[in-house]
Amino acid sequence: MAEAEGEGGTLGGRALGPALAAVGYVADRELLATLEIQELLGRPLLLEGEDGVGKTDLARELAEARGTRIVRLQCHEGLDRAQALYEWNYQRQLLAIRIREGREDPARIEEEIFSEAYLLERPLLAAIRAERPVVLLIDEIDRADEEFEAFLLELLGEFQISVPELGTIRARSIPKVILTSNATRELSDALRRRCLYHWLDFPDPEREAAILRARLPAAGDAFARDLARLVARLRREELQKIPGIAETLDWAAALLGLGVVRPAESPETVLRTLACLLKTREDRLRFDRPAVERLLAEVA
Repeated sequence: MAEAEGEGGTLGGRALGPALAAVGYVADRELLATLEIQELLGRPLLLEGEDGVGKTDLARELAEARGTRIVRLQCHEGLDRAQALYEWNYQRQLLAIRIREGREDPARIEEEIFSEAYLLERPLLAAIRAERPVVLLIDEIDRADEEFEAFLLELLGEFQISVPELGTIRARSIPKVILTSNATRELSDALRRRCLYHWLDFPDPEREAAILRARLPAAGDAFARDLARLVARLRREELQKIPGIAETLDWAAALLGLGVVRPAESPETVLRTLACLLKTREDRLRFDRPAVERLLAEVA
């Protein structure tokens, strides 16, 4: 989750910043400006940033703010067209062949079984065939192969998909496309040219405190400020897995649930709840009670 400043563009007549804030996602001015341009141009948006900065959350909350559904394609190594676009319902096709075999012309049967009635939609096809615009999230595109990335270019550039048996399927409504990347590999220039671009970073302490207050109404100003400063300090450590915003929210919820009002006054509880924040054995072993007390003293 990012933090909101200003209002930015409009979303169905409603200012974009407040619309996102109303569903729990507040974005800074730079991100709002990028989203405003996306609203104006209808271009896909490539969000890059480290794991945990709120890229996927933005797509979810944008869909909620727009009052539409999200269609998500989770990318992974080996992802192919069939998993992302469509498959034929082979069982129904075989059944249709058996029923018609010997009674109908084979060419007619083939034409029938390779019609839309036998098509199984996968995320990309579902998004462009939706009657009203959806938010299409292509999540972690950097995990997919370069061949799949090249396959996406037609969709991203022209909002259409070619199905050999049916021809070109053009979008009924233009989806709002958000691609996310953790920057684990370099993406092609061709893909980047088709997208708007925004680098999403970890929020500064002031912004993260605002996120805590927005998501956890029970978090007071002092608690949110202290915890945000503490997490920012932890992120400067040489950790194997830097805690994301979701981890900060989990940690805050745990501390509040245990009655902690000021973290500096409860070092033992802070230590016991680090499981919310530190997700590797090596990172967890770096912090015993003296280490936690030093950190608390630094941000007091």
